[in-house]
Amino acid sequence: MQTPNFDQLLEATCHFGHLKRKWNPAMAPYIFMERNGIHIIDLYKTSAKLEEAANALKNIAKSGKRILFVATKKQAKDVTRERAMSVDMPYVIERWPGGMLTNFTTIRKAVKKMDTIDKMETDGTMANMSKREKLQLSRQRAKLEKNLGSIKTLNRLPSALFVIDVHKEHIAVAEANRLGIPVFGIVDTNSDPSNVDFVIPANDDASKSIDIILATVCEAIKEGLEERKVEQIDNKDAEGEAEEAKEAPKPRRQRVRRPAAAAAEEAPKTEE
Repeated sequence: MQTPNFDQLLEATCHFGHLKRKWNPAMAPYIFMERNGIHIIDLYKTSAKLEEAANALKNIAKSGKRILFVATKKQAKDVTRERAMSVDMPYVIERWPGGMLTNFTTIRKAVKKMDTIDKMETDGTMANMSKREKLQLSRQRAKLEKNLGSIKTLNRLPSALFVIDVHKEHIAVAEANRLGIPVFGIVDTNSDPSNVDFVIPANDDASKSIDIILATVCEAIKEGLEERKVEQIDNKDAEGEAEEAKEAPKPRRQRVRRPAAAAAEEAPKTEE
């Protein structure tokens, strides 16, 4: 994994913050200066924080846990979907369903509803329904797919959240905080970093800025997943060798036969 350097972050416009009048004072440690009424983010701190977050995400992926990506703003949707799918992680790019984490059981029921409708299509149940009923089910399936289709593989609560624009996704951040789920986030100058465990100070409005950060963290996740595969293969081989050694027959102990002359010499002599 290679963290983008200062020039690469600068080219991706990661340094542009919001207007000074919209800033959050808690972001002061990450602001380098003000230019024409706009805050400029310190890219050296961005690079350091990005590396720290990427290493933490790598370890989470290596342990086999799931990371949920959240980005419902227009300029972040496509790139988030593409990057999350590249590492086979769940994502939310439409509306954040309230209670998705705190009421996860209900969300899972809605996801299972999609599977039920799919099963009805394949087993012929829908063939016996009226045209109106079929249309209602199809519309329901399409709506569920749009909002929850990207989290089909999320069978349990995620172990971490990666959020683009923590100000906009404050409900998701609040739910994660309530459940003790670590939050990784791209935090702009108008946001509050106090609720984010791993802050990546950067421009969260430009697609180029979002992409370069997502590319870095997803590369780290990919490395973690590959290392996990290698460890699993090594452990499997070691277990196989141990089983073979356990099942292998033990060598039979051979009895050494001594010559008769030597045996006669060693035998105790009887008194005549």
